[in-house]
Amino acid sequence: MNKNIYYTIFFLLLFSSSCSSQNINDQQKNINTEVAPTEYNLDDYLKSSSFLDNRVNEIFSQLSDTSIVAQLLVPAIGKYGQSKKTIDSCISSGIIGGLLMLNGTKETFTTWIKEFENINSSNGNLPFLYSADAEPSLVNRKIIGSQTVKKANQIISKQEAIQSATTISNDLLSIGINYNFAPVVDFSKNKTVGYRGFGSKRENLIPWSIEFIKKTQSKNIIATAKHFPGHGLVSGDTHQSLQVIDGALKELSTYPPLIKSGVLSVMVAHIAVKNNSKYDTKGLPATTSSIIVNDLLRDSLGFKGLIVTDAMNMGGVTQVKNSETKSIEAGCDIILMPVNVFQAHKNILTKYKEDNSFRKSVHESAKKIIRMKICLGIISAK
Repeated sequence: MNKNIYYTIFFLLLFSSSCSSQNINDQQKNINTEVAPTEYNLDDYLKSSSFLDNRVNEIFSQLSDTSIVAQLLVPAIGKYGQSKKTIDSCISSGIIGGLLMLNGTKETFTTWIKEFENINSSNGNLPFLYSADAEPSLVNRKIIGSQTVKKANQIISKQEAIQSATTISNDLLSIGINYNFAPVVDFSKNKTVGYRGFGSKRENLIPWSIEFIKKTQSKNIIATAKHFPGHGLVSGDTHQSLQVIDGALKELSTYPPLIKSGVLSVMVAHIAVKNNSKYDTKGLPATTSSIIVNDLLRDSLGFKGLIVTDAMNMGGVTQVKNSETKSIEAGCDIILMPVNVFQAHKNILTKYKEDNSFRKSVHESAKKIIRMKICLGIISAK
C-alpha cells in the first residue's frame, strides 16, 4: 500500500471523527437548550418526562412527613360524609390531600371548594383533588342541581355515553371538582351496581366506557374505572359486608382495553377472591391484598395511574384491623373515606417512621398524586 492511500485513509478517519464530535455537540446543545414546559395536562401523566419528574421531586422535597402522608387521605364531606367542622379541622391540621363531595347541592359544594382552597393557600398546603361519585346513574342524586342525565343502564349508544360524560364533566368543572369516580365497568347482574353500568354486553360495556373515560379526561377531569377486579357477578353488597368471587375472575378482561385507552384511575373493591390458584386473597378484601393490587393490577396488567380504595367505612372492609395501612402496603395510592381520618393519619405516619419499606410505598404514592396535581394544573409546572 503506497503513501497516498495511507494519507487518504488517515484524512477520511479524521473527517469522520470530526463529524461525529460535531453531531454529539449538536445533540448536547439541543438537550441543554430544551425548555421545560410551562404547563401540563392529563395526557402527560403517563408520558416519560424528565422535566415533570424533576418538578414532582422538587415539590415532594418541600413537604413535611405529615404533608406527605396527607396526600394519600381523602375523606368525604356532605350528607354522608364528615361535618364541615371536622373537615375544617383536617385542613387546618394539614392531614388530608383531597375531598370527596358526597351528597349535597351544587351551590354548597362550589362555595366549600373555594373556601377550602383559600385555606390551603393560606396554610401552605398543596391544592386538593376534589372528587365525586358522578356516575350517570347517581350524579343527579349525589349533586343536587346538576344537569339531568340518563342513568347508565338507559344509555343506548356510544354517542349517548359521550354526551353523558360531557354534561357531567361540565357540571363538575363549574363546581371545581377534578376527579370523577366513574364510570362503573362492572357487569349489570349485581343489584347494587347493575343499574350503574353500561350493561353486560362487552361490545357495549367496553367501548362506551372508553368513550366516557376519554371525554371526561379531555375535560381535565380524572376518570376512574371501578370496581376492580369486578363487582358485577357477586350476589351481595360490599357496603354491608365482604363479598367473594369464587373461582375465576370473569370480569377481569374488561380492564386491559380501558388501561390501554389511558384511564388514569382505578378503584378497587372490598371483594375477596377464593378458589383461585393465582389470585386467592386469603379471606382479605382486594383493597388490602397485594396479590390483587400490586401483582395483578400493577404488574400483570401494567396499570400506572392512581389506585384508589372504595370507601373504607364500608362493611366489606371495616372488619380488617389497620385497614388503611394494609391498603397502602397492598399498593393503593389513595385511601378513600377512612372511618376516622385523624386516627388513620396517625397510624400511617407512625408506620411510615418505623418501616422503611412502608415509607417507600408512601413516597411512591405521594409522588404519583403530586404528578397528577401538576398535570391537572392545580400545581404550577415550574
